[in-house]
Amino acid sequence: MNFSEYFPRLSPLQLQQLETLNATISDWNGKINVISRQDIDNIDVHHILHSLAIAKFIDFTPGSVVIDLGTGGGFPGLPLAILFPEVHFHLVDRVGKKLKVAEEAAKACGLQNVSFQHGDFGECKVQADFVVSRAVMPQPDLVKLVRKNISKTNRNAVPNGLISLKGGDLHAELRAVGRESEVIPLESFFNLPFFKTKKLVYTPI
Repeated sequence: MNFSEYFPRLSPLQLQQLETLNATISDWNGKINVISRQDIDNIDVHHILHSLAIAKFIDFTPGSVVIDLGTGGGFPGLPLAILFPEVHFHLVDRVGKKLKVAEEAAKACGLQNVSFQHGDFGECKVQADFVVSRAVMPQPDLVKLVRKNISKTNRNAVPNGLISLKGGDLHAELRAVGRESEVIPLESFFNLPFFKTKKLVYTPI
């Protein structure tokens, strides 16, 4: 996978880190199943590039704090941490063995801008500019859950809020949010079959 095709500003170090991330997740997946077996050969597109779609929507300001809710093996948090070394990413998951894989992958990549929290998101006290998530739960539930963690101080070009990666028909789900959300088809960023039904949803909070 040539990530430079979509992100031409990636440095040699960042490209190496993305390769290391793929290799580490693949290796650990043999011991702890964080990615479905049939998906293991598609980590670059289905997990890393999918996570980096958020970077096509927003260029996080240095010094920003981003929480990854339900990170699993480190997605979307770790690819974004590679892309934005001056932004802090706090990865939260209630499944300890998955978080262990994310921690080992971060260590292998030499990432200094990540922290980890094992447990229920309700226990998370971190104040952040954004919360990101990937297919964790419906957007209305996410909005209620993360509201307490969103800082009132805006420092990015986009107002603070929730950014979710989702698929399928979202009309009914987003009607229940109670506030305006922006929906962006990911095929507008990446011309690959996998992204035909994938979307980014942004809800300001």
